[in-house]
Amino acid sequence: MAQLGVSVVPAAEEVERIRAVAQAADELGFDLLGIQDHPYQRRFLDTFSLIAVLIGETSRLRFFPDVANLPLRGPTMLAKASASLDVLSGGRFELGLGAGAFWDAIAAMGGPRRSPRESLEALDEAIQIIRRAWAGERGVAFEGKHYAVRGWEPGPQPAHEIGIWVGAYKPRMLELVGRSADGWVPSLPYLPPPEVPAAQRRIDDAARAAGRDPRSIRRIYNVMAADETGHAALESFVTELGFDTLIFWLEDPAQVEHLARDIAPPLREL
Repeated sequence: MAQLGVSVVPAAEEVERIRAVAQAADELGFDLLGIQDHPYQRRFLDTFSLIAVLIGETSRLRFFPDVANLPLRGPTMLAKASASLDVLSGGRFELGLGAGAFWDAIAAMGGPRRSPRESLEALDEAIQIIRRAWAGERGVAFEGKHYAVRGWEPGPQPAHEIGIWVGAYKPRMLELVGRSADGWVPSLPYLPPPEVPAAQRRIDDAARAAGRDPRSIRRIYNVMAADETGHAALESFVTELGFDTLIFWLEDPAQVEHLARDIAPPLREL
């Protein structure tokens, strides 16, 4: 059964609309709500702060940053913030994680400017650190090229096994998903449907080479508004492209209601 979710833009001037979308998605039985994370965008609220508010105003909906900006959010604080949100919500937080983009804007905030190779290395290191934090280790020590922790005492422990879902497009990033991540989160139109099968195969091959079952990796597709995509295309994303979760970019509660009433039922049966 396909899982369905909605995604919102964290515009500060639209906060009441965002809250209404989250409430509608919660009441209408959607599974997930994703929120972009662009801290350098002056018109946006902080994504983690917004998630904290929305989690408190909903009862069943799960939330994730779509995806968290690693260069501006170190792995130790990502681990702590994620675990805290998971505890506070009773296990309703997942960690979408990205290596970063828009490097001029990141550098303007004091963040690093990384090459593609450095981005891959840093993401790999961050996943290792975060997993060790959530595993309950004491006195965590890690020496990497981009991150180092020395005798760190992580906590609290998450309320459930938080998934690390990586936004990835390039070959080596896709291989990292297969080796280390719990999920893959590409977006349409950045990854158009014709390019999906090759990306899926690269993830699967990397997973098998690492001794992992490819079926254990969640496949989440951020898509445009449902009416712009069409029913047949949406069904093909699940049945032909292999995605088990679809996230729709929506703007108001009426769109959520339309999606729940007219589009979601057949998708959930796939």
